[in-house]
Amino acid sequence: MNPVDFETLATFRYQIRKFLRFSKDFLCAEDLTPDQYQALLAIRAASPRCKLSIRDLAEQLQVRHHSTVGIVDQLVSRQVVVREVAPKDRRKILLALTEKGELLVQRLAPAHHEELSRLSPEMIETLQRLAAR
Repeated sequence: MNPVDFETLATFRYQIRKFLRFSKDFLCAEDLTPDQYQALLAIRAASPRCKLSIRDLAEQLQVRHHSTVGIVDQLVSRQVVVREVAPKDRRKILLALTEKGELLVQRLAPAHHEELSRLSPEMIETLQRLAAR
């Protein structure tokens, strides 16, 4: 790797961190953590075609199963997520947004989309530099 490669990698990580900082600050006002918001997004993205299991959500969040259970517990206590027993396998727990959870995601997602749209030209340029290497 040459110095330009390191600069490009550093730039891309910086751009990701700028977005994550925006998100963390934005979510703080809603008393949500980034992991909780990501969980809400993942659950919303999965439905209505299929509901997410705890295992699937752990994969989406890239955290361990027990950490995912803790995140889900917090979201259930806020009444934005419910657990449901899978009809075909009663050992499996599926996750769904409540109406309150759906409204929360609908309120939060546009600001994130707007910020990504604002940052995307720089990020795309950096990704193209990475892909060209």
